[in-house]
Amino acid sequence: MAFLSDTLARVKPSATIAVTQKARELKAQGRDVISLSVGEPDFDTPDNIKNAAIDAIRRGETKYTPVSGIVPLREAIAAKFKRENGLDYKPSQTIVGTGGKQVLYNAFLASLNPGDEVVIPAPYWVSYPDMVLLNGGTPVFVQGLEEHAFKLQPADLDRAITPRTKWVLLNSPSNPSGAAYSRDEMKALTDVLMRHPHVWVLTDDIYEHLVYGDFRFVTPAQVEPNLMERTLTMNGVSKSYAMTGWRIGFAAGPEKLIKAMDMVQGQQTSGACSIAQWASVEALNGPQDFIPQSRKAFEERRDLVVSMLNQAKLLEVHKPEGAFYVYPSCKQAIGKTAQSGKLIATDEDFVTELLDQEGVAAVHGSAFGTGPNFRISYATSNALLEDACVKIQRFTASLR
Repeated sequence: MAFLSDTLARVKPSATIAVTQKARELKAQGRDVISLSVGEPDFDTPDNIKNAAIDAIRRGETKYTPVSGIVPLREAIAAKFKRENGLDYKPSQTIVGTGGKQVLYNAFLASLNPGDEVVIPAPYWVSYPDMVLLNGGTPVFVQGLEEHAFKLQPADLDRAITPRTKWVLLNSPSNPSGAAYSRDEMKALTDVLMRHPHVWVLTDDIYEHLVYGDFRFVTPAQVEPNLMERTLTMNGVSKSYAMTGWRIGFAAGPEKLIKAMDMVQGQQTSGACSIAQWASVEALNGPQDFIPQSRKAFEERRDLVVSMLNQAKLLEVHKPEGAFYVYPSCKQAIGKTAQSGKLIATDEDFVTELLDQEGVAAVHGSAFGTGPNFRISYATSNALLEDACVKIQRFTASLR
Protein backbone atom coordinates (compact mmCIF):
# COMPACT_ATOMS: atom_id res chain seq x y z
CA MET A 1 0.00 0.00 0.00
CA ALA A 2 1.41 3.37 -1.01
CA PHE A 3 2.10 5.81 1.81
CA LEU A 4 1.31 9.05 -0.04
CA SER A 5 -2.19 9.97 -1.14
CA ASP A 6 -3.21 9.16 -4.71
CA THR A 7 -4.58 12.71 -4.88
CA LEU A 8 -1.04 14.09 -5.06
CA ALA A 9 -0.60 12.44 -8.44
CA ARG A 10 -3.24 14.83 -9.78
CA VAL A 11 -1.33 18.02 -8.93
CA LYS A 12 2.02 19.58 -9.71
CA PRO A 13 4.28 22.09 -7.94
CA SER A 14 3.71 25.79 -8.54
CA ALA A 15 5.71 26.90 -11.57
CA THR A 16 6.05 30.46 -10.28
CA ILE A 17 7.52 29.25 -6.99
CA ALA A 18 9.85 26.86 -8.85
CA VAL A 19 11.23 29.59 -11.12
CA THR A 20 11.64 32.00 -8.20
CA GLN A 21 13.53 29.34 -6.24
CA LYS A 22 15.85 28.64 -9.18
CA ALA A 23 16.58 32.36 -9.46
CA ARG A 24 17.43 32.47 -5.74
CA GLU A 25 19.78 29.50 -6.12
CA LEU A 26 21.59 31.13 -9.04
CA LYS A 27 21.97 34.34 -7.02
CA ALA A 28 23.41 32.32 -4.13
CA GLN A 29 25.97 30.93 -6.59
CA GLY A 30 27.05 34.48 -7.43
CA ARG A 31 25.11 34.93 -10.67
CA ASP A 32 23.67 38.35 -11.48
CA VAL A 33 19.96 37.52 -11.73
CA ILE A 34 16.97 39.80 -12.24
CA SER A 35 13.87 37.99 -11.07
CA LEU A 36 10.67 38.99 -12.87
CA SER A 37 8.88 35.83 -11.79
CA VAL A 38 7.28 36.71 -8.48
CA GLY A 39 3.90 38.43 -8.10
CA GLU A 40 4.78 40.67 -5.19
CA PRO A 41 4.85 44.48 -4.93
CA ASP A 42 8.33 45.80 -4.21
CA PHE A 43 6.94 48.65 -2.09
CA ASP A 44 7.04 48.47 1.71
CA THR A 45 3.82 48.18 3.70
CA PRO A 46 2.63 51.73 4.57
CA ASP A 47 3.71 53.02 7.99
CA ASN A 48 0.19 53.54 9.32
CA ILE A 49 -0.52 49.83 8.77
CA LYS A 50 2.74 48.74 10.39
CA ASN A 51 2.06 51.04 13.34
CA ALA A 52 -1.41 49.55 13.76
CA ALA A 53 0.21 46.12 14.06
CA ILE A 54 2.68 47.40 16.64
CA ASP A 55 -0.16 49.01 18.61
CA ALA A 56 -2.06 45.71 18.51
CA ILE A 57 0.93 43.89 19.96
CA ARG A 58 1.25 46.45 22.74
CA ARG A 59 -2.47 46.12 23.52
CA GLY A 60 -2.01 42.39 23.89
CA GLU A 61 -4.01 41.41 20.79
CA THR A 62 -2.01 38.20 20.62
CA LYS A 63 -4.59 35.50 21.41
CA TYR A 64 -6.62 33.17 19.25
CA THR A 65 -9.19 34.94 17.12
CA PRO A 66 -12.61 33.77 15.93
CA VAL A 67 -12.22 31.37 12.99
CA SER A 68 -13.91 33.75 10.53
CA GLY A 69 -11.94 36.78 11.69
CA ILE A 70 -12.13 39.49 14.34
CA VAL A 71 -15.33 41.50 14.32
CA PRO A 72 -13.67 44.87 13.52
CA LEU A 73 -12.05 43.36 10.42
CA ARG A 74 -15.26 41.70 9.22
CA GLU A 75 -17.02 45.04 9.71
CA ALA A 76 -14.26 46.78 7.74
CA ILE A 77 -14.60 44.21 4.95
CA ALA A 78 -18.35 44.75 4.72
CA ALA A 79 -17.78 48.52 4.68
CA LYS A 80 -15.15 48.17 1.94
CA PHE A 81 -17.49 46.18 -0.29
CA LYS A 82 -20.24 48.78 0.20
CA ARG A 83 -17.95 51.79 -0.28
CA GLU A 84 -15.94 50.58 -3.25
CA ASN A 85 -18.16 48.04 -4.99
CA GLY A 86 -21.74 48.95 -4.05
CA LEU A 87 -22.27 45.50 -2.52
CA ASP A 88 -24.36 45.15 0.65
CA TYR A 89 -22.90 42.39 2.81
CA LYS A 90 -23.38 41.91 6.53
CA PRO A 91 -20.25 41.17 8.57
CA SER A 92 -21.68 37.68 9.10
CA GLN A 93 -21.45 37.17 5.33
CA THR A 94 -17.69 37.74 5.35
CA ILE A 95 -14.74 35.51 6.19
CA VAL A 96 -11.02 36.11 6.74
CA GLY A 97 -8.40 33.60 5.68
CA THR A 98 -4.65 33.20 5.79
CA GLY A 99 -4.24 34.74 2.36
CA GLY A 100 -6.58 34.74 -0.60
CA LYS A 101 -5.31 31.29 -1.57
CA GLN A 102 -6.82 29.75 1.58
CA VAL A 103 -10.14 31.47 0.94
CA LEU A 104 -10.32 30.00 -2.56
CA TYR A 105 -9.21 26.56 -1.41
CA ASN A 106 -11.75 26.48 1.41
CA ALA A 107 -14.55 27.51 -0.94
CA PHE A 108 -13.74 24.51 -3.12
CA LEU A 109 -13.30 22.19 -0.14
CA ALA A 110 -16.67 23.25 1.25
CA SER A 111 -18.57 22.90 -2.03
CA LEU A 112 -17.07 20.40 -4.48
CA ASN A 113 -18.11 16.78 -4.85
CA PRO A 114 -16.30 14.27 -7.09
CA GLY A 115 -16.98 15.09 -10.72
CA ASP A 116 -18.15 18.65 -10.12
CA GLU A 117 -16.75 20.94 -12.79
CA VAL A 118 -15.13 24.34 -12.37
CA VAL A 119 -14.85 26.52 -15.47
CA ILE A 120 -11.47 28.27 -15.50
CA PRO A 121 -10.60 30.82 -18.21
CA ALA A 122 -7.08 30.43 -19.57
CA PRO A 123 -4.53 31.82 -19.14
CA TYR A 124 -5.07 31.25 -15.42
CA TRP A 125 -3.19 31.60 -12.15
CA VAL A 126 -1.22 28.39 -11.74
CA SER A 127 -2.90 27.36 -8.47
CA TYR A 128 -6.52 27.35 -9.65
CA PRO A 129 -6.57 23.95 -11.40
CA ASP A 130 -4.65 22.19 -8.65
CA MET A 131 -6.94 23.57 -5.96
CA VAL A 132 -9.88 22.12 -7.87
CA LEU A 133 -8.15 18.76 -8.37
CA LEU A 134 -7.11 18.48 -4.73
CA ASN A 135 -10.75 18.90 -3.74
CA GLY A 136 -12.09 16.25 -6.11
CA GLY A 137 -13.34 18.59 -8.81
CA THR A 138 -12.66 18.70 -12.53
CA PRO A 139 -11.16 21.85 -14.07
CA VAL A 140 -12.69 22.83 -17.42
CA PHE A 141 -10.47 25.23 -19.32
CA VAL A 142 -11.74 27.85 -21.76
CA GLN A 143 -9.11 29.65 -23.79
CA GLY A 144 -9.05 33.44 -23.89
CA LEU A 145 -7.44 34.11 -27.24
CA GLU A 146 -4.74 36.68 -27.86
CA GLU A 147 -6.92 38.49 -30.41
CA HIS A 148 -9.43 39.03 -27.59
CA ALA A 149 -6.69 40.25 -25.21
CA PHE A 150 -6.88 36.85 -23.44
CA LYS A 151 -10.43 37.57 -22.23
CA LEU A 152 -13.15 34.95 -21.93
CA GLN A 153 -15.85 35.37 -24.57
CA PRO A 154 -19.54 34.92 -23.64
CA ALA A 155 -20.25 32.27 -26.29
CA ASP A 156 -17.25 30.23 -25.16
CA LEU A 157 -18.40 30.44 -21.55
CA ASP A 158 -21.88 29.32 -22.52
CA ARG A 159 -20.52 26.28 -24.38
CA ALA A 160 -18.32 25.27 -21.43
CA ILE A 161 -21.16 25.10 -18.91
CA THR A 162 -22.70 21.64 -18.38
CA PRO A 163 -25.14 20.18 -15.83
CA ARG A 164 -22.03 19.27 -13.77
CA THR A 165 -20.69 22.83 -13.59
CA LYS A 166 -20.50 23.98 -9.96
CA TRP A 167 -18.41 27.15 -10.31
CA VAL A 168 -17.17 29.63 -12.89
CA LEU A 169 -13.95 31.28 -11.68
CA LEU A 170 -13.30 34.83 -12.89
CA ASN A 171 -10.08 36.76 -12.20
CA SER A 172 -10.02 40.43 -13.23
CA PRO A 173 -7.48 41.97 -13.55
CA SER A 174 -5.86 38.68 -14.45
CA ASN A 175 -2.77 36.92 -13.30
CA PRO A 176 -0.92 36.25 -15.64
CA SER A 177 -2.18 38.41 -18.52
CA GLY A 178 -3.19 41.63 -16.74
CA ALA A 179 -6.40 41.59 -18.78
CA ALA A 180 -9.42 43.18 -17.07
CA TYR A 181 -13.09 43.18 -18.02
CA SER A 182 -14.92 46.43 -18.66
CA ARG A 183 -18.47 46.81 -17.38
CA ASP A 184 -19.89 45.89 -20.79
CA GLU A 185 -17.61 42.87 -21.09
CA MET A 186 -18.49 41.69 -17.58
CA LYS A 187 -22.20 42.24 -18.24
CA ALA A 188 -21.99 39.98 -21.28
CA LEU A 189 -20.55 37.24 -19.06
CA THR A 190 -23.07 37.73 -16.26
CA ASP A 191 -25.89 37.56 -18.82
CA VAL A 192 -24.66 34.05 -19.67
CA LEU A 193 -24.48 33.11 -16.00
CA MET A 194 -28.04 34.30 -15.42
CA ARG A 195 -29.16 31.67 -17.93
CA HIS A 196 -27.56 28.91 -15.82
CA PRO A 197 -29.01 29.20 -12.30
CA HIS A 198 -27.19 26.10 -11.00
CA VAL A 199 -23.77 27.70 -11.55
CA TRP A 200 -21.99 29.65 -8.82
CA VAL A 201 -19.48 32.45 -9.44
CA LEU A 202 -16.13 32.69 -7.67
CA THR A 203 -14.45 35.99 -8.41
CA ASP A 204 -10.81 36.69 -7.57
CA ASP A 205 -10.53 40.48 -7.29
CA ILE A 206 -7.11 40.60 -5.62
CA TYR A 207 -5.76 43.12 -8.20
CA GLU A 208 -8.84 45.35 -8.01
CA HIS A 209 -7.00 48.60 -7.32
CA LEU A 210 -4.26 48.05 -9.91
CA VAL A 211 -6.01 49.26 -13.06
CA TYR A 212 -4.66 51.97 -15.33
CA GLY A 213 -5.66 54.94 -17.42
CA ASP A 214 -9.42 55.48 -17.59
CA PHE A 215 -10.25 51.83 -16.90
CA ARG A 216 -12.84 51.25 -14.15
CA PHE A 217 -12.89 48.01 -12.20
CA VAL A 218 -16.14 46.07 -11.77
CA THR A 219 -16.97 42.78 -10.07
CA PRO A 220 -19.72 40.37 -11.23
CA ALA A 221 -22.20 40.84 -8.37
CA GLN A 222 -21.88 44.61 -8.80
CA VAL A 223 -22.77 44.38 -12.49
CA GLU A 224 -25.55 41.84 -11.96
CA PRO A 225 -27.01 42.05 -8.41
CA ASN A 226 -29.20 39.00 -9.09
CA LEU A 227 -26.04 36.91 -8.93
CA MET A 228 -25.23 37.87 -5.33
CA GLU A 229 -26.93 34.81 -3.85
CA ARG A 230 -24.57 32.53 -5.76
CA THR A 231 -21.37 34.58 -5.84
CA LEU A 232 -18.32 34.46 -3.59
CA THR A 233 -16.39 37.72 -3.97
CA MET A 234 -12.77 37.23 -2.90
CA ASN A 235 -10.22 39.95 -2.26
CA GLY A 236 -7.36 40.75 0.11
CA VAL A 237 -4.79 43.26 1.25
CA SER A 238 -1.68 41.67 -0.27
CA LYS A 239 -1.39 43.46 -3.62
CA SER A 240 -3.18 46.78 -3.01
CA TYR A 241 -1.42 47.54 0.28
CA ALA A 242 1.91 45.70 -0.29
CA MET A 243 1.06 43.22 2.49
CA THR A 244 1.92 39.89 0.86
CA GLY A 245 3.73 38.51 3.91
CA TRP A 246 0.93 39.45 6.29
CA ARG A 247 -1.18 36.67 4.74
CA ILE A 248 -4.70 38.12 4.92
CA GLY A 249 -7.34 37.37 2.33
CA PHE A 250 -11.08 37.77 2.68
CA ALA A 251 -14.36 37.10 0.93
CA ALA A 252 -18.06 37.81 1.14
CA GLY A 253 -20.95 35.69 -0.04
CA PRO A 254 -24.13 33.86 0.94
CA GLU A 255 -24.21 33.04 4.63
CA LYS A 256 -24.65 29.29 4.08
CA LEU A 257 -21.39 29.16 2.12
CA ILE A 258 -19.54 31.37 4.60
CA LYS A 259 -20.66 29.09 7.47
CA ALA A 260 -19.47 26.03 5.57
CA MET A 261 -16.08 27.65 4.94
CA ASP A 262 -15.91 28.63 8.62
CA MET A 263 -16.47 24.98 9.60
CA VAL A 264 -13.72 23.81 7.24
CA GLN A 265 -11.30 26.45 8.49
CA GLY A 266 -12.10 25.59 12.10
CA GLN A 267 -10.70 22.10 11.51
CA GLN A 268 -7.82 23.36 9.43
CA THR A 269 -6.02 26.53 10.59
CA SER A 270 -8.58 28.33 12.76
CA GLY A 271 -8.28 32.12 12.65
CA ALA A 272 -5.65 34.07 10.77
CA CYS A 273 -2.82 35.86 12.58
CA SER A 274 -4.31 38.29 15.10
CA ILE A 275 -1.69 40.99 14.50
CA ALA A 276 -2.10 40.83 10.72
CA GLN A 277 -5.87 41.13 11.14
CA TRP A 278 -5.59 44.33 13.17
CA ALA A 279 -3.15 45.72 10.60
CA SER A 280 -5.73 44.90 7.90
CA VAL A 281 -8.40 46.84 9.78
CA GLU A 282 -6.19 49.90 9.42
CA ALA A 283 -5.48 49.10 5.77
CA LEU A 284 -9.18 49.04 4.89
CA ASN A 285 -10.38 51.82 7.20
CA GLY A 286 -7.36 54.11 7.22
CA PRO A 287 -5.93 56.55 4.65
CA GLN A 288 -6.00 55.22 1.10
CA ASP A 289 -3.41 57.57 -0.43
CA PHE A 290 -0.89 54.74 -0.84
CA ILE A 291 -3.03 53.11 -3.53
CA PRO A 292 -3.00 55.88 -6.19
CA GLN A 293 0.71 56.41 -5.57
CA SER A 294 1.60 52.78 -6.18
CA ARG A 295 -0.87 52.57 -9.07
CA LYS A 296 0.89 55.46 -10.83
CA ALA A 297 4.27 53.78 -10.39
CA PHE A 298 2.97 50.47 -11.73
CA GLU A 299 1.38 52.17 -14.74
CA GLU A 300 4.70 53.81 -15.63
CA ARG A 301 6.44 50.45 -15.32
CA ARG A 302 3.83 48.75 -17.50
CA ASP A 303 4.32 51.33 -20.23
CA LEU A 304 8.11 50.98 -20.01
CA VAL A 305 8.05 47.18 -20.27
CA VAL A 306 5.46 47.03 -23.05
CA SER A 307 7.38 49.58 -25.10
CA MET A 308 10.77 47.91 -24.69
CA LEU A 309 9.52 44.36 -25.27
CA ASN A 310 7.65 45.39 -28.39
CA GLN A 311 11.04 46.57 -29.67
CA ALA A 312 12.52 43.11 -29.10
CA LYS A 313 12.84 40.77 -32.06
CA LEU A 314 10.41 37.84 -32.17
CA LEU A 315 8.13 39.14 -29.39
CA GLU A 316 4.61 40.59 -29.44
CA VAL A 317 3.15 42.21 -26.33
CA HIS A 318 -0.42 43.32 -25.62
CA LYS A 319 -0.78 46.30 -23.26
CA PRO A 320 -2.84 45.02 -20.29
CA GLU A 321 -5.42 47.00 -18.34
CA GLY A 322 -4.29 46.03 -14.86
CA ALA A 323 -2.33 43.94 -12.33
CA PHE A 324 1.48 44.08 -12.66
CA TYR A 325 2.14 41.52 -15.37
CA VAL A 326 2.68 41.42 -19.10
CA TYR A 327 2.25 38.24 -21.10
CA PRO A 328 4.36 38.42 -24.28
CA SER A 329 3.98 35.95 -27.11
CA CYS A 330 7.23 34.22 -28.06
CA LYS A 331 5.72 32.10 -30.84
CA GLN A 332 8.13 33.59 -33.39
CA ALA A 333 11.04 32.29 -31.29
CA ILE A 334 9.82 28.69 -31.39
CA GLY A 335 12.08 26.64 -33.67
CA LYS A 336 15.03 29.02 -33.21
CA THR A 337 18.35 27.99 -31.64
CA ALA A 338 19.96 29.67 -28.64
CA GLN A 339 23.67 30.48 -28.32
CA SER A 340 24.05 27.36 -26.18
CA GLY A 341 22.95 25.26 -29.14
CA LYS A 342 19.64 24.44 -27.46
CA LEU A 343 16.59 24.33 -29.74
CA ILE A 344 13.75 26.55 -28.50
CA ALA A 345 10.92 24.06 -28.90
CA THR A 346 8.60 25.42 -26.18
CA ASP A 347 8.01 28.55 -24.13
CA GLU A 348 9.61 26.68 -21.20
CA ASP A 349 12.77 26.30 -23.30
CA PHE A 350 12.58 30.02 -24.02
CA VAL A 351 12.51 31.10 -20.37
CA THR A 352 15.10 28.49 -19.35
CA GLU A 353 17.58 29.75 -21.93
CA LEU A 354 16.76 33.37 -21.05
CA LEU A 355 17.65 32.67 -17.42
CA ASP A 356 20.80 30.71 -18.24
CA GLN A 357 22.09 33.12 -20.89
CA GLU A 358 21.03 36.54 -19.58
CA GLY A 359 20.09 35.97 -15.93
CA VAL A 360 16.48 37.12 -16.33
CA ALA A 361 13.86 34.95 -14.61
CA ALA A 362 10.37 34.78 -16.09
CA VAL A 363 7.64 32.11 -16.04
CA HIS A 364 6.66 30.09 -19.11
CA GLY A 365 3.13 30.56 -20.36
CA SER A 366 2.29 26.87 -20.59
CA ALA A 367 2.26 26.84 -16.77
CA PHE A 368 -0.70 29.23 -17.02
CA GLY A 369 -2.47 27.17 -19.67
CA THR A 370 -1.70 29.38 -22.68
CA GLY A 371 1.40 29.48 -24.80
CA PRO A 372 3.80 29.99 -26.35
CA ASN A 373 3.95 33.00 -24.04
CA PHE A 374 5.78 33.97 -20.89
CA ARG A 375 4.85 36.06 -17.89
CA ILE A 376 6.85 38.99 -16.62
CA SER A 377 6.11 40.73 -13.35
CA TYR A 378 6.98 44.41 -13.44
CA ALA A 379 6.69 44.78 -9.65
CA THR A 380 10.27 45.97 -9.35
CA SER A 381 12.22 49.17 -9.96
CA ASN A 382 12.31 51.00 -13.28
CA ALA A 383 16.09 50.61 -13.39
CA LEU A 384 15.94 46.83 -13.00
CA LEU A 385 13.09 46.59 -15.50
CA GLU A 386 15.01 48.59 -18.08
CA ASP A 387 18.11 46.43 -17.53
CA ALA A 388 16.04 43.24 -17.81
CA CYS A 389 14.32 44.39 -21.00
CA VAL A 390 17.68 45.22 -22.61
CA LYS A 391 18.82 41.69 -21.77
CA ILE A 392 15.64 40.19 -23.21
CA GLN A 393 16.15 42.23 -26.39
CA ARG A 394 19.73 40.94 -26.58
CA PHE A 395 18.55 37.37 -26.00
CA THR A 396 15.90 37.41 -28.73
CA ALA A 397 18.34 39.04 -31.13
CA SER A 398 20.79 36.21 -30.51
CA LEU A 399 18.38 33.44 -31.51
CA ARG A 400 19.07 31.89 -34.88
